[in-house]
Amino acid sequence: MAEPLVVEAVDQNNTQYQGLQLLFYRAAMPLSRKTLNYVAGLIRRHRQSIGSRWRKLDPGQQGLLVLAYLRKGETFADLAAGFGVGAATAWRYIDEAVALLAARAPKLRKAVRDAKSAGHAYVILDGTLIPIDRVARDKPFYSGKHKRHGMNLQVIASPDGDLLWVSGALPGSVHDKKAEWVWGVLDELENAGLVTLADKGYQGSTWAKVPYKGKNKPEPQKEANRAHARLRALGERANAQLKSWKILSKLRCCPWRAGKLAKAIHVLQLREA
Repeated sequence: MAEPLVVEAVDQNNTQYQGLQLLFYRAAMPLSRKTLNYVAGLIRRHRQSIGSRWRKLDPGQQGLLVLAYLRKGETFADLAAGFGVGAATAWRYIDEAVALLAARAPKLRKAVRDAKSAGHAYVILDGTLIPIDRVARDKPFYSGKHKRHGMNLQVIASPDGDLLWVSGALPGSVHDKKAEWVWGVLDELENAGLVTLADKGYQGSTWAKVPYKGKNKPEPQKEANRAHARLRALGERANAQLKSWKILSKLRCCPWRAGKLAKAIHVLQLREA
């Protein structure tokens, strides 16, 4: 069983906090022990496969480190101080574990096949923006729709709002319809014959069911839009589940890591479920 780590001193390699008086405290995360053991198991097997020698943190402590990073959104410096390692070491440990988790995220074709096997009456396709720490001159990352900088992720959700698949990251300026085309999402859904509900951002698609556009629509079209919105409403739960992990509230790291982080979180959510 992986045991949490309690430390009382700062590692000598953590220069940011050298010479400062620090307070340490206990904190909690809404995650189960089985999730920690799962991450620790992945790390332990990876270390054995590469013949890794002794490390300052054992697999359980490294697993706790990455869970704290993803769930709480703590900085590398703060986590390094709390776990008694250097900031660079904390970054390496987290990057290693995130890569191991992301590699186990469902691939698009398998996710669509599983959704079909589950007998879902329909699935919900939506795009979400992960905010990033960028300045105004970084135009490729600026989303005119959301009026902020970020990375575009495409998400497939079940009718109950459970996350089925999440894409890699594209700059926030990329339109949802183009992002879907890049990943080939609707092609896979059409091949599987899965009814797909989407918002107006996917207008022009031959497969996705989207709301009627325009003003002064006849009453039947208004009623159809209301019914469409009711069915899609639960799909927003999938995006909310992703963003409940604080690391995605605003990325301070390389924006291209957004997709890998989201995939790692999806794997952890599947374990919790």
